[in-house]
Amino acid sequence: MDFILENLWLVSLLAAVIALVFVALQAKKVLAEDEGTDLMKRISQNVRKGAGAFLSRQYKTVGIFFICMVIIIAVMAALGLLSWYVPFAFLTGGLFSGLSGFIGMKIATNSNARTAAAAQKSLNKGLRVAFSAGTVMGFTVVGLGLLDISIWYVLLTKVFKETLEVTTSTMITFGMGASSMALFARVGGGIFTKAADVGADLVGKVEAGIPEDDPRNPAAIADNVGDNVGDVAGMGADLYESYVGSLLSTCALGVVAFNGIPEIKAVNAVALPLIMAAIGVICSLIGSFLVKTKENATQKALLGALSRGTNFAAIVTAVLSLLAVLWLLPGHFGVYIAILAGLVAGVAIGKVTEYYTSDTYKPTQNLSESSKTGTATLIISGLSLGMMSTLLPILIVGAAVIIAYFCAQIGVQGSNPSLGLYGISISAVGMLSTLGITLATDAYGPVADNAGGIAEMAGLPEEVRERTDALDSLGNTTAATGKGFAIGSAALTALALIANFVEKMEVNGATPSLSLMDPKVLVGIFVGAMLPFLFSAMTMSAVGRAAQSVVVEVRRQFKEIKGLLEGKPGVEADYAKCVDLCSKSSLKEMIAPAIVGIASPIIVGVILGGSGVIGLLCGATASGFIMAVFMSNSGGAWDNAKKYIEAGHFGGKGSENHKAAVVGDTIGDPFKDTSGPSINILIKLMSMVSIVFAGLIAKCNWF
Repeated sequence: MDFILENLWLVSLLAAVIALVFVALQAKKVLAEDEGTDLMKRISQNVRKGAGAFLSRQYKTVGIFFICMVIIIAVMAALGLLSWYVPFAFLTGGLFSGLSGFIGMKIATNSNARTAAAAQKSLNKGLRVAFSAGTVMGFTVVGLGLLDISIWYVLLTKVFKETLEVTTSTMITFGMGASSMALFARVGGGIFTKAADVGADLVGKVEAGIPEDDPRNPAAIADNVGDNVGDVAGMGADLYESYVGSLLSTCALGVVAFNGIPEIKAVNAVALPLIMAAIGVICSLIGSFLVKTKENATQKALLGALSRGTNFAAIVTAVLSLLAVLWLLPGHFGVYIAILAGLVAGVAIGKVTEYYTSDTYKPTQNLSESSKTGTATLIISGLSLGMMSTLLPILIVGAAVIIAYFCAQIGVQGSNPSLGLYGISISAVGMLSTLGITLATDAYGPVADNAGGIAEMAGLPEEVRERTDALDSLGNTTAATGKGFAIGSAALTALALIANFVEKMEVNGATPSLSLMDPKVLVGIFVGAMLPFLFSAMTMSAVGRAAQSVVVEVRRQFKEIKGLLEGKPGVEADYAKCVDLCSKSSLKEMIAPAIVGIASPIIVGVILGGSGVIGLLCGATASGFIMAVFMSNSGGAWDNAKKYIEAGHFGGKGSENHKAAVVGDTIGDPFKDTSGPSINILIKLMSMVSIVFAGLIAKCNWF
């Protein structure tokens, strides 16, 4: 036991190696599948080429930002406001976050045609190929996250001989790099994908009356490229920072919480989240083999197929986590209850999200029915559905916070707030412990969506398209569920990060107020509550402006390229033009929202001090959580309502009901794939920035 505790990096390194070896085997297995006809290969290659070109340009733009930030952080280190380790930690966090998204995107763009080809054989074969591609993304994120942690742990403790307290407080700062990269990836990719999607839907489906993925549609390739750069690369970077953020905040709080408890070493509290992460990797790996289905399966049966794997991983992880707590923290069984609270909360939020967004259930079916009275009623119904869907997630997270906080203190004489905060933080670890498989079910969705597009563009038989449609519809639900997980964990992690900020301020000689009677805290709360709305407005407007350019271009091509709309042989749309428009717009528009997230806590900190920053973070976490759930669920429900009609209900494809649903879907697109999922990164990024700049805020505030 002592050897393991003294060499914690070996635990996380072993889990990282297992995850990354599994990634390599799964990638090899997927790439061995048949890619289909020459036309399917060509379409897939166009998507792959467009996605690669966009990411290359995006990383160059983000690279400039990272260079500027490293210079700023290095100057702060030279002034003694933070450690010299921080600039390098910031860089590695951004590098691994971006790499997670890049690897996921590469396998996704190589899997879309293979999934379509597999769907020609059977529904189960298509599901297995798409899900295997998703597992590459899921296990890449957890593998690289644990690898990053392992490298830093061994460097700080073994090479530089730093104390456990310095090690954990330094490691948490690489979360700022991960969060920054994630925000750029989510916002930039989200603007790209939704601009293309809106253009393809509005002009293709509504105006021209052709399918979204019809080869005559100039925005078809851009739409498929967008699925990969937004829903895969962006999501990978997003969940990477959620994963490492929850682990590192728990490790840092563990040192503070257990330093004063003589019978338990602080290193035990640091070991627990890392060992839980290792357990989650193994359980997720086994659970991934349980995902399979039968031919002609219903949406409920397909959801059941994915649930088999995720439920197995969650249950076994819960059991093994009990053994870990009894071993590492004897006498603190309440910490295990906190872990269970996070696990149960994650599953519960997933189920609530599934209920509100899947067309298997009444809310989305009723939303589809509202199209019978026009577009306006469908929009109103979708907005109300999203607002109503915030109730249960708020209650679930609230219950998890209360249970985790108080149960973690069971057996301790008096009140120990640090131990309670450790309980909240480790509940987030519990929620994300099986991220390998939960993210796989999410990442599978864009692969299935692309497969459907390729099946349509390549003119595959109707039965193939029906199978890919079934897989795509399932992907919309799992994507919404994945976003629910990310949002829920963001709320719990943000609370832990706020506690870390308070500790950093105290280390720097400042004691910020936590009282609501302090006007600085109140002003901070108001500003923080406003920021998710400002951020959403900026990202939604960005999608609108980018989409307008795509709509104009698609209309131009339909008008000027003779024979395109009629489908004359040899006449082909200029797909590259739409891809280029989306790329330029997204790279330009992603800068301002990211600056808002990074600059806000620094500006508020300089003006109002640490008390104002605490208010800012609390206000942003509260309103951001609600806003993210509302937008993600409204968007997911609108999308599946459209698909429910396309499946033959309420008039089917081409009907007036369908056109109303398409408009609803275009409004929901930036809700669920740009603004909504970016908010959870925003609230964590602001917390990370506050921690890194705590020294500056402590010394340079006006009040």
